[in-house]
Parts: sequence; structure tokens; C-alpha cells
Amino acid sequence: MRKFLVFMLIFLAYPAFACNSALLDQDFRKLASLDTVNLCDAYSDKVLLVVNTASKCGYTPQYDGLEKLYEQYEKQGLVVLGFPSNDFLGQEPGTEAEIQEFCHLTYGVKFPMFEKTVVKKGHAHPFYQQLAELSGTYPTWNFHKYLIGRDGRLISQFSPHTAPSDPALVSAVEAALQSQ
Repeated sequence: MRKFLVFMLIFLAYPAFACNSALLDQDFRKLASLDTVNLCDAYSDKVLLVVNTASKCGYTPQYDGLEKLYEQYEKQGLVVLGFPSNDFLGQEPGTEAEIQEFCHLTYGVKFPMFEKTVVKKGHAHPFYQQLAELSGTYPTWNFHKYLIGRDGRLISQFSPHTAPSDPALVSAVEAALQSQ
């Protein structure tokens, strides 16, 4: 009985889902919603591809490739996270509801999308500041990609020029999915 009481005291003192990743211990509002998601709580033990997106950019067709990548690897643990940003020549001017409708109707996006987020150096959201510090680069344009492993640590970053189907990106995703 004594061991059980000690176990219960320890169990209650430490939350079962304590975030072990300072990078992912971030709260974001779902796109066009009042619901908030803590990235660590929602996506612990997942491989994440974090992408700043825009609806009126030359790279906007990458939504299609990102959705295909998500569909192909979701069951293995990949989650693509989209963060619309209006930081580069105003290429994401719409409301969150307009962005959501555009993504769903035009590209069939089902991967999680979050609130409009500032990603540009000097004003970036703390999440993007941390990504930039860890990778050595802030997004230089829309559709910059950061790959985060199951352990919540940054693995790599990919420029906007890198398509979701690029062999280097796909290879990095597959390697991350195989890592425990």
C-alpha cells in the first residue's frame, strides 16, 4: 500500500503529458476558429513539417504537394502544419475564413492550418524565432519548410524553392518517420 501511495504522489506531481520540447510548447489558434491547440500536446511523437503559406504566391500550388505528402505519410506519423503569413508582398491578404475556404476548395487541404502568423525576421512569432535560431535562417519567402522530429527537435529546413515532392525532402521525411 505504501508503494502505491508513493507512486500516486509522484504521478500526480508530474503531469502525464508534460511537454518535453520547448520548441513545440506553443499555443496556436486553429485557422478561422476560436479553438486553441498546444503543438506539444496535439503532436507529440509526430514528425512535423511546418510551412508558412500564402494564397496568392507563385508557390501556392505547393498546397497540392503538401496535401499529397500528408496523405501519403499521415498513418506513419507525419503531420503538415500550415501557418498562413502575409509577410511577403502581401500575398496572404484574406481573412482566415477566406484562407480556409480557398485551401479547402482549391487544393483540398486537410492538414492542420493555424492562425495567420508573422514569420519574418524582426517581428516573428516566438515559434518562428526559435525555428530560425535552430536552423540559422528565417523564412525568406512563402512556403519555407521546417522538419521537426518525433522528439520535438528541428531536423532540417527547406527553402521555398523545394517542392514537397523533392527527393531530398521526401527522403528526410521518410528518415524522420523511421527514427524513434
